Amino acid sequence: MNLVLGLGLFLAGLLTVKGLLQDRDAPDTYESPVRVQEWRGKKDARELTRHNMEFGFKLLQRLSSNSRQGNIFLSPLSISTAFSMLSLGAQNSTLEEIREGFNFKEMSDRDMHMGFHYLLQNLNRETQDVKMSIGNALFMDQRLRPQQRFLKLAKNVYDADMMLTNFQDLENTQRNINKYISRKTHNRIENMVKNIDPGTVMLLANYIYFQGRWQYEFDPKQTKEEDFFIEEGKTVKVPMMFQRGMYDMAYDSQLSCTILEMPYRGNITATFVLPDSGKLRLLEQGLQADIFAKWKSLLSKRVVDVWVPRLHISATYNMKKVLSRLGISKIFEEHGDLTRISSHRSLKVGEAVHKAELRMNEKGTEGAAGSGAQTLPMETPRRMKLNAPFLMMIYEKLMPSMIFLARIYDPSGK
Repeated sequence: MNLVLGLGLFLAGLLTVKGLLQDRDAPDTYESPVRVQEWRGKKDARELTRHNMEFGFKLLQRLSSNSRQGNIFLSPLSISTAFSMLSLGAQNSTLEEIREGFNFKEMSDRDMHMGFHYLLQNLNRETQDVKMSIGNALFMDQRLRPQQRFLKLAKNVYDADMMLTNFQDLENTQRNINKYISRKTHNRIENMVKNIDPGTVMLLANYIYFQGRWQYEFDPKQTKEEDFFIEEGKTVKVPMMFQRGMYDMAYDSQLSCTILEMPYRGNITATFVLPDSGKLRLLEQGLQADIFAKWKSLLSKRVVDVWVPRLHISATYNMKKVLSRLGISKIFEEHGDLTRISSHRSLKVGEAVHKAELRMNEKGTEGAAGSGAQTLPMETPRRMKLNAPFLMMIYEKLMPSMIFLARIYDPSGK
């Protein structure tokens, strides 16, 4: 019987805005991550986040070319983390496809995994205002007989939970995995796993949970139902939030779009990008890894009247199809090489699912206390009204690290 490695990428991106691995020529030499110097990990993480941002834009462009309409919401970091961990078990052309497809080819294996380790250690946090958790889990059947080297690295580098699972009882296994994902995502993602292929011996789950408060919250009394112009001649009614505040704002003449940064408390920021009429396609195709550096040179503090739709959308993607179009296919085929996970030559990824959910409201988090009002200079406010399709990016400012990426085409979620 062919053994199938079932891979699930499970994401709860809940924006409730209510010495390590050595190079491949010496794969069996390790060093505990705690011994890795802080500066080296940070350097690798910065390089990694640039490649991950490039991957995220490439993925957005691929999804948007398949569908010119509709919402897109995903976490490039979640997808990259899961496949980077999986690459610990890949070899030869299978590994090269992952490195090429995820833009890791310019980094050594050691630096790539060191970068992810640093990111996971630094992004996982919980304060009164921000809750961020990123994690990995491996559900393994005893039939798999996994390589101890793979398990050791998955635990030490990616802090993956390891759980023995009876994949011969698929109904009970599915229920237990869904319970785990629900618990890790604060009961926001339910019934993530719809079915498990017979013959599955391992399932990988990756999740991201983010809950943050706006630095300056919207006043719910100012929220009013307004038109959102999906396309010429077609509108939907949405609750439109309003805020007057001091924000970084700019106009990019090359991409014909207006940029506005709206910070959460802590180091997380939302960037809203509104293209000029008819320029959404130009904007999507023009996104590159250095775009934040370019926009940073253009941004300046302004008093801005901002209208943002309150929304709740979710998206589910068959990553097997999407990644195959990006040249990542061997890992899904029986002749792929995942022998560093198990010696079974027929091991392959049978399932790759990515689900993301976005909630955005006035408070940041439900029941959060109101924040103090801003003191604004006396100047005529600029206007930023997000009442037509726009892009939204959530990132950590210090790296910077892209966490979520969205195209909001219809905020009513229809």
